[in-house]
Amino acid sequence: MNDNNPFLIAGLGNPGPDYRHNRHNVGFMAVDALAAVQHIPIQRVELRALVGKGAFESERLILAKPQTFMNNSGRSVGPLMRYYKIPLEQLLVIHDDLDLPLGTLRLRPFGGTGGQKGMESIVKELGTREFPRLRVGIGRPPGRMDPADYVLHDFDPQEAEFLPEVLGRAVDAIRKFVLDGIDAAMNTFNSNAFDSEASCKDED
Repeated sequence: MNDNNPFLIAGLGNPGPDYRHNRHNVGFMAVDALAAVQHIPIQRVELRALVGKGAFESERLILAKPQTFMNNSGRSVGPLMRYYKIPLEQLLVIHDDLDLPLGTLRLRPFGGTGGQKGMESIVKELGTREFPRLRVGIGRPPGRMDPADYVLHDFDPQEAEFLPEVLGRAVDAIRKFVLDGIDAAMNTFNSNAFDSEASCKDED
């Protein structure tokens, strides 16, 4: 897309081993899956994020996992954007979404936050909603369980069985975005992976 500027692929989550397998950390998981496929170690600490640098075909990539905790993700993503001079259209933020069934991917070129605190922080820091995002469905909490508690629980065993496939599709979606743009990625990957009858409710 752009011959000079890198792409910033930022997955959202909470740092530390206690949160590693939480539903809220599926953004981190997607970035780690991409890093594994592209052989990009994520080891450097820059601007309050764990960062890895590499390439996919002719495009340069910066993979980032903000270490600010979810609600302050913008305090890392904003400085990374400015330091590396990333155009808004070459930022992709990956985060969990309660309103999408598990396994559903939704790419958007811009839009609202859907109440996701990490996204709210990024929008505030950047001063705009005009940047691409990849939402990964984690489903709604059962019964009357508080959503704030639900997202901080690990995926249950049945859900965990699907995760490798979900993350594999997320990796393919990210690579499609980098090479062919957000519209092409949306056309290919905006579908319900495991429940074709599920609601396609969109907060944007």
